[in-house]
Amino acid sequence: MKVGELARATGLTVRTLHHWEERGLVVPSARTAADHRVYDDGDVRRVYQVVALRELGLPLDAIGDLLTNGSFDVVLAAHLEQVDARLTALRSLRGTLAGVVDRLRAAPAPDPSDVLRMIDEVSRVNDTFAQYFTPEQVAELQARRTEGEATAAAWPELIAAVRAEMDAGTDPADPRVRALATRWAELLESFHRGDPELREQLYRMRADNTAEVAAAGGPDQAMIDYIGGGRPARP
Repeated sequence: MKVGELARATGLTVRTLHHWEERGLVVPSARTAADHRVYDDGDVRRVYQVVALRELGLPLDAIGDLLTNGSFDVVLAAHLEQVDARLTALRSLRGTLAGVVDRLRAAPAPDPSDVLRMIDEVSRVNDTFAQYFTPEQVAELQARRTEGEATAAAWPELIAAVRAEMDAGTDPADPRVRALATRWAELLESFHRGDPELREQLYRMRADNTAEVAAAGGPDQAMIDYIGGGRPARP
């Protein structure tokens, strides 16, 4: 498979695969006469190992060490253990929800203890940051929280300005929109600071949670598409 084919087949981005190659995690086994990357079955297994280990929360450096010294069956076993843990948590959450639904048939509102238990179980099943970021990346994002307060505060005003131009029917190529797009790109850059892996995870989290992002006041897909028409490729 060429890199584009592998990206489409796995749902990863070409940029991510290039980054993993630079880190020595997944290096294509061959090159064509035109110097295009070619991945064989062993390379695809290697991609799976990296994906599985990232899902387990390991940083890339640790993944590299494990791939050098470990084996495919170790990664499979660890991934299976995590999936089993998630299934156990989901079954527990389902039992709690079913019990609350039954009790709501006889009461106007759920008991506070039921609500607290559901919050706890939902958090364990669906910890958004844990799905997308390694512990090191979470710590880095938290460390930036204070210094990034000014940047975070700029987003609502920028989103409102973009929304106003959309509602007015302004062409995305208009200088006003291009200026907003430049500011948009600057805010994104200040958040991920050019880290390609962190950048990809941030975009992936937004893409996987578009409704939640919009409900929290963030941009919806229509706005992303609109601002994308007036600025260069994302930084």
